[in-house]
Amino acid sequence: MRTEENIEKFRVDKWLCAARFFKTRALASDAVECGHVLVNQERVKPARTLSLGDTLFIRIGQRQFTVKVLGLSNRRGPASEAQQLYLETDESRQLRESIAARLKADPQEFRFRGRPTKRDRREIERLIKGKT
Repeated sequence: MRTEENIEKFRVDKWLCAARFFKTRALASDAVECGHVLVNQERVKPARTLSLGDTLFIRIGQRQFTVKVLGLSNRRGPASEAQQLYLETDESRQLRESIAARLKADPQEFRFRGRPTKRDRREIERLIKGKT
């Protein structure tokens, strides 16, 4: 028996799901395909294998993470286990906090969360028609 066949492979999309950056593997795979996840500053495919020490740049909406891989797992476990799989850089943490503070300081009038309600639709129509 060859030892290479016994070694478990840790795909990028499975690791992202196990580390709880994405809720499902399909979402993680889509993010990798779209270029929102870079491994060692390179665009990769979802089947790319990870190794210890790899640096990942992950962009989810307006949030950005730069993490170093400390552990490998394909199993989605509790959050306490998931946090031990990576180490977020200090620059990444500070950047996320500054973005969060900026978004809190600048509240947008309309933040759409899916389909507008009947009340929202009526307000939009009122704005379009120029009535107050």
